[in-house]
Amino acid sequence: MINVRPAIALDAASMARLLNDIISEGGTTAITKPVTSDDIQERMDADDSKTAWHVAVNDAEEVVGFQWIAPGGDYLPDDAAEIATFVQIGQTGLGIGSKLFNATRQAAKAFGYRWINANIRADNEGGLIYYQSRGFQDYGRIEDYVMDNGETVDKILKRYDL
Repeated sequence: MINVRPAIALDAASMARLLNDIISEGGTTAITKPVTSDDIQERMDADDSKTAWHVAVNDAEEVVGFQWIAPGGDYLPDDAAEIATFVQIGQTGLGIGSKLFNATRQAAKAFGYRWINANIRADNEGGLIYYQSRGFQDYGRIEDYVMDNGETVDKILKRYDL
């Protein structure tokens, strides 16, 4: 059984391992450099009060996915949140992302956000399908986005209205 709860500091190492496996496999995230548990913890600590981090854990309390929302910085209005979702390789399609999004959507509403932005690599078919299945709609495209490793990809912008 999968349970979703707010992420805590003790989850940072598991979250980093999960994300590094995804980064190593390539093709689905724009993050190209490995992260440490300290990187995850610093990000969790640095985010303001309109940020939510959730983890999906199995019966053994092992992190099998995580998701966060945060303000979009200078490129999104104050009533919009940026979202990121990561599910353990081999565990996609099992409802983990759905459970994470239920918790995240509730948090976004509680923070007063009006919509959520997903910024997805155009070649990330699984990510595009996931956000589409949650009700996100295409609203823009970033062409020739240069990632940290120099690779160029297009990105699809999707919007979920709360």
